[in-house]
Amino acid sequence: MPPTDPVSAPGSGSTHPLERLGAGAFDGLRIRRSGVWAIAFLADWCPFCRDFVPAFSDLYGGGFRLAIADLTDLESPLWERFEIEVVPSVIVFRDGVSVFRADGRFMEGLGPQDLASVRAAATAL
Repeated sequence: MPPTDPVSAPGSGSTHPLERLGAGAFDGLRIRRSGVWAIAFLADWCPFCRDFVPAFSDLYGGGFRLAIADLTDLESPLWERFEIEVVPSVIVFRDGVSVFRADGRFMEGLGPQDLASVRAAATAL
């Protein structure tokens, strides 16, 4: 998926652009963006990630920005920088600093309760 391709949210009939970020969008453990961002760390080869994207895109319009950190390449430095062990995982950033994270579970990913926690954390900032 190219950086600005929209992702359809099931049942919503609309699309929401999810920016795709590589390692260059981060400075160490910080994102080079201001404001509140919920960033899903995903890999194209992960079936749990493919299933997760539509639900993640449904968070659009919550008063914070959404993006995808691309971990398709197993050599991406983002795996180690953010200690990602399972994809999908989501980290919420405020003015570049990590303030909340929901780590995926092996062979399960993230579920609706995890997304509710992400939304609550991001909207509280």
